[in-house]
Amino acid sequence: MFAVSLGDDGAELRPLEPWRAEEFLAHLDRGREFIGRYVVLPDAVTDLESSRAFLRSYAEKAIADSGRIYGIWTDGKLVGGVLFRTMDLARGSAEAGCWLEPSAVGKGLVTRAARVIIDWAVEERGVHRVEWQVASENEASIAVARRLGMTRDGVLRESYPHRGTRYDVEVWSVLAPEWRAARQAPR
Repeated sequence: MFAVSLGDDGAELRPLEPWRAEEFLAHLDRGREFIGRYVVLPDAVTDLESSRAFLRSYAEKAIADSGRIYGIWTDGKLVGGVLFRTMDLARGSAEAGCWLEPSAVGKGLVTRAARVIIDWAVEERGVHRVEWQVASENEASIAVARRLGMTRDGVLRESYPHRGTRYDVEVWSVLAPEWRAARQAPR
């Protein structure tokens, strides 16, 4: 399959497919508590069977053109990922998300990977609006939304029950014209 370079540090973005279930599970085991602070993924993927089922569900979303999942590798090791949890091409909208294990934090990997998939969604698939939903307490993910040039649309108060706590969810988004303008602006 393909691998997209994420920069000079050797980081790569690749599809996360069902045949990578063991690697995916080992990655989640390394970061289970850290990743699970705000994301349900480690609670859904607890053994090899659930790992395969989770990745298979995204393979089926890819076939239906309703979602995608990609892993982030550094030095040949899966350390995180980005995804389109949902894609509604008829409406021109998609919801992006991310996760990282602790060893990969602070390197800009999610921002770089999200740029790749948002570029693809906007330019190749005609997505008009990319949304980013994040627990208000998840400052790192909010920082990614800002670096991606997203606008905070609002807050869904106590809408996300996770591990016994109800979190406020911030909704951030970027529209295709804004994305294109930001990508063309000199840095």
